[in-house]
Amino acid sequence: MTENEPLPAATLRARAEIDLDALRANVRTLRALAPGAALMAVVKSDAYGHGAVRCARAAVEAGATWLGTATPEEALALRAAGLPGRIMCWLWTPGGPWREAVEADLDVSVSDLWALREVTEAARQAGVRARVQLKADTGLGRSGCQPDDWPELVAAALRAEADGVVAVTGLWSHFACADEPGHPSIGAQLARFREMVAYAEGQGVRPEVRHIANSPATLTLPDSHFDLVRTGIAVYGISPSPELGSSADLGLRPVMRLSASLALVKHVSGGHGVSYGHHYVTPGDTTLGLVPVGYADGVPRHASGTGPVLVGGKWRTVAGRVAMDQFVVDLGGDEPAAGDEVVLFGTGDAGEPTAEDWAQAAGTIGYEIVTRIGTRVPRVYVHTGE
Repeated sequence: MTENEPLPAATLRARAEIDLDALRANVRTLRALAPGAALMAVVKSDAYGHGAVRCARAAVEAGATWLGTATPEEALALRAAGLPGRIMCWLWTPGGPWREAVEADLDVSVSDLWALREVTEAARQAGVRARVQLKADTGLGRSGCQPDDWPELVAAALRAEADGVVAVTGLWSHFACADEPGHPSIGAQLARFREMVAYAEGQGVRPEVRHIANSPATLTLPDSHFDLVRTGIAVYGISPSPELGSSADLGLRPVMRLSASLALVKHVSGGHGVSYGHHYVTPGDTTLGLVPVGYADGVPRHASGTGPVLVGGKWRTVAGRVAMDQFVVDLGGDEPAAGDEVVLFGTGDAGEPTAEDWAQAAGTIGYEIVTRIGTRVPRVYVHTGE
């Protein structure tokens, strides 16, 4: 299906429109905020639910010179789809596809000696020099090498580099609280990163890139930009946190618009229970609309009774529980027709809710709202202009 080809009627139950022009504009906005650094577009988790290959291509067209994924399988899929250039992946377990990654010329992250041993052995078997980036745990407490273990990892990486099987291409880390302006951990992590980079470089490491900035740091912390910024959620036009402002405040445009078609509209009397558990009972005579998407499609069950939608130009709220395949809205006596559009979220320009509105309704973050939209919802790629 081409980007602008209309969907056949059989697929109109729901759709997620992906505006690649908006994505390109977001990449250009982020590049302008970090003019001295290269930009990595993070396309993990199928580009946060937007479609990894199409979004990766659009990001590269807009000036991203790196792509990033969590798993090696995601990175290998990009290579298989013909994506050139630098691709980095960072979430490894023992016995992973190291040789395939080395042969595909991926940059791989190493946080511990076991990973360095495995990638070194894979490089020897493949007869190819592996691109390795050493990750420092500067305070997040997830992957990354602890400061006390850093000298040993750096020394082992330098030995592997001297043997010609590894090239240490990067030194990197990740913020814990960059989306909370003024959090004391931000400065502490930045200082520790500088110390760990200085140590590695003092021992002879000559990285191509040093990087710690994620989306919120790219938007608000220019001192953290170094040689490369890793932008994930901001590429897709969603604010990393309410504390930083809305997407519009940050100059970003949401890329995904999620909609469905009403499956049924019917009149009911007052006192009518709605959906499982009858957590909603109609306060009077009204009309109910059945929206044919549910938690199997990624609509959060936690938004039962709170999730907003736009129907016929009016905001409505999920009435009762979100079920696996459907939910109900109380239309207040309005009579739209079956087949009329229900907009769950979009840019907000036409008065519809945004992914950030759904995040607030579900007590979560915008990242989760878009990433969880399931495979039963077709992605339709559109170019609507800038």
